[in-house]
Amino acid sequence: MHWTANGNASISGTQGDLVKTDIRTGQKTVLLAQEKLRQPGSTQRMTISDFAFTPDSANILVFTNTARVWRYNTRGDYYLFNRTSGQSRQLGKGRPAQSLMFAKLSPDGHAVAYVSEHNLFVEDVVTGQQTQLTTDGTRKRINGTFDWVYEEEFGCRDGFRWSPDSKQIAYWQVDATKIRDYLMLNTTDSVYSRVIPVEYPKVGEAPSPTRIGVVSATGGQNAVPPTTWLAIPGDPQQHYLNRMDWIPNSSNLFIQQLNRKQNESKLFVCNTTNQSITPIYTETDKAWVDVRERNNNDPNGGEWLNGGKAFVWVSEKDGWRHIYRISVDGKGETLLTPGSYDIESISHIDEATNQIYFIASPQNTNQRYLYRTRLDGKGKAERLTPAGLDGTHSYVISPNGKLAQHSFTNYQTPPVQEWITLPDHKPVNAQESMATRMKPVTKSNVSFFKVTTEDGVTVDGWMAKPTDFDSTKKYPIVFYVYGEPASSTVNDVFSVGQNRLFLGNMANEGYLYVALDNRGTPNLKGAAWRKSIYRQIGRINIRDQAMAAKKLFAQHAYIDTSRVAVWGWSGGGSTTLHLLFQYPEIYKTGISIAAVGNQLFYDNIYQERYMGLPQENRDDFVAGSPITYAKNLRGNLLYIHGTGDDNVHYDNAELLINELVKYNKQFQVMPYPNRSHGISEGEGTQQHLRTLYTNYLHTHCPPGPR
Repeated sequence: MHWTANGNASISGTQGDLVKTDIRTGQKTVLLAQEKLRQPGSTQRMTISDFAFTPDSANILVFTNTARVWRYNTRGDYYLFNRTSGQSRQLGKGRPAQSLMFAKLSPDGHAVAYVSEHNLFVEDVVTGQQTQLTTDGTRKRINGTFDWVYEEEFGCRDGFRWSPDSKQIAYWQVDATKIRDYLMLNTTDSVYSRVIPVEYPKVGEAPSPTRIGVVSATGGQNAVPPTTWLAIPGDPQQHYLNRMDWIPNSSNLFIQQLNRKQNESKLFVCNTTNQSITPIYTETDKAWVDVRERNNNDPNGGEWLNGGKAFVWVSEKDGWRHIYRISVDGKGETLLTPGSYDIESISHIDEATNQIYFIASPQNTNQRYLYRTRLDGKGKAERLTPAGLDGTHSYVISPNGKLAQHSFTNYQTPPVQEWITLPDHKPVNAQESMATRMKPVTKSNVSFFKVTTEDGVTVDGWMAKPTDFDSTKKYPIVFYVYGEPASSTVNDVFSVGQNRLFLGNMANEGYLYVALDNRGTPNLKGAAWRKSIYRQIGRINIRDQAMAAKKLFAQHAYIDTSRVAVWGWSGGGSTTLHLLFQYPEIYKTGISIAAVGNQLFYDNIYQERYMGLPQENRDDFVAGSPITYAKNLRGNLLYIHGTGDDNVHYDNAELLINELVKYNKQFQVMPYPNRSHGISEGEGTQQHLRTLYTNYLHTHCPPGPR
């Protein structure tokens, strides 16, 4: 869904048509009929994956026929449709099919820039004339987009920006030529195996040198235009450039640089006319400077105010994730959200009314609500989400700040949406309001709780009790875990108490199902909570989980401590292994999926952010790796991994298997050939995985009361 420029209507694909819907009246206007959505000279209709309009709305840029790059479908074909003539034209004539990425119209609407095969191109909207802006792109010299690790850990995908005057393009170039390939092996798609190389910097390896250049969008004289590279201070092999954008109404760029440990952030203003570089803002942290939440993983720079004279920034420097207003020279700073609470994210900036909208939940960190406060720092945060709907709210706010798509869920309410007006938070249409659409599902067996461990740590949790629960009987318990900084499990959403891998209903079969959020998970509990895990992954998070489980056992006689299972995926898979190995007296059965078995085998950005550099504190990596404790396995282990996992490589599985074999530890393993981290590819895979999971749990942690 996209908003119209005036913010009064939405545009989306509806039954094959591209349709504009007036939010207040509900009137629908077909902007591009499905009959016109055909490839030139073909009767085959297109599927719209994304679209954009030229400023005059005369042309529509359509993204279709997409292909996956790492995690997301960011590669495909682009077409321009002229709404008046009905004619269409494919961009990138002569380029390979499905090779174009991140096509973006220039601010004046006269040209489109895109990446193809690691090079940048510009194409005239009217004539179709192509201008190639870079020629040195290869698999390992990447222009205008990023390598695997920048995408995975910084959310960086689209790697170029049009200047405000449409005359220049600034872009990233990643030099991965010195990064060694991890070689995956495809053994099933042909008689002979095929090597699939992935440039992947393991922890301890220096980052790919990255630089930012500026190039003329109009081309050079009979040649590719030269790129002017910005001389940003610092060794490129020991720093990251993770944010970049043009400052409005200027020829200046705004760039964020992180040092390799990611505990120092510097903001620069770069003058592209004289190439001067001015540092304006520096932030340091004893653990890491958290940039992942900025802009919802959009690698743009800042949200700009006053025509580029100030910007909005999110920082944890006072111990809480707060919003600041900062002048473009870095000398003026105003805290906009004072108080002992975290904001989750910025939802909208409305300069016309001097308001900034954001998501927070000061009273219950497992829920989310909409707030606003003044942009000048002279107001107090005001909650706009009405009382009475406890749970998780999200908003997509219109450009004019007067309308929003409001979504809501909690543990008893499936996701539901409505259109509302702001700031009064009233439904646009009472007959289509959330109140008329909600269909709550009673989950009387589900409850949220807090438990304080013997270490004095209070963790949040939820428990789903069996149907027809009888407190005088004993029930098996299954823990669902993640436990690392990338995700949390205790959130007030409808999926609470549900297990997508279990065939059937766990409550009906007589299982207790529980999740706990240990220290280090990304809850809105302050920076100290989140960053206490620094250099301690595999230790304090594991102890918190185990001690919380132990406390639950002491509190509830209905838990059968002889039937205790735990499972998780990715980081949760690692946590599962740790709990099974470090606390075998508590956890009797574990199902670990796509786990990092050895922290020294994961990527450098993630692992070094949270653990430091192995050259300086290798012992922490060893002490935090499941493989270190594999010899302690006493219970039942099912280990699952896709051999085509480009995220957590299959070598983690094989090293763990070797260690378990070394100590004659019996276990079950299921490799899924050529499946990626999500183990979703291939006919029958999901059903097989769910059946395997369910059967193993039934066998080794039998359901039902005793």
